[in-house]
Amino acid sequence: MRRGLGTQLRHLLELLDGAVAQAYEDAGLDYRPRYTPVMRVLQQHDSASIGQIAAAAGITQPAATQTVALMKKEGLVSVEPGEDGRQRLVCLTRRGRDLLPGLEACWAATRAAADSLDAELPFPLSQCLADAIDALETKSFGERIREARARARPAKTSNPKAKDTWGKTKQG
Repeated sequence: MRRGLGTQLRHLLELLDGAVAQAYEDAGLDYRPRYTPVMRVLQQHDSASIGQIAAAAGITQPAATQTVALMKKEGLVSVEPGEDGRQRLVCLTRRGRDLLPGLEACWAATRAAADSLDAELPFPLSQCLADAIDALETKSFGERIREARARARPAKTSNPKAKDTWGKTKQG
């Protein structure tokens, strides 16, 4: 049976994230791969709002909010009110800053491994992913599903007791 796109993507992510998590553990770092986009933004800026982190990292605002909450629990970031009181600013704690040298070494090794994978493939995975993201930002997957559903509207069966290939009654 051919695996669906979502199944393949989840499996790929498990393979990649598992190896990266192991690399952090091997380096003696108590750190999760999902923190990297936030850490990279805060490495370059003294502080940033959740919205700024999300935009700079290329992740959704809910994902940034959840990741920052986890990082705060682990003492990697602090969250303080902004100047106007509505915005909250995130910054690295001393513990977060102390991890950066080890993280940078892991990030360099991860980048080299990703380049090695790209070199083995007929079309670089990094480019394929970037192209897919661009295409989905132009036309969402939800819109594509709706269009496909509209093109493939099944004909209603005239027999309400008709069975599908699994022996279940078709809804018509």
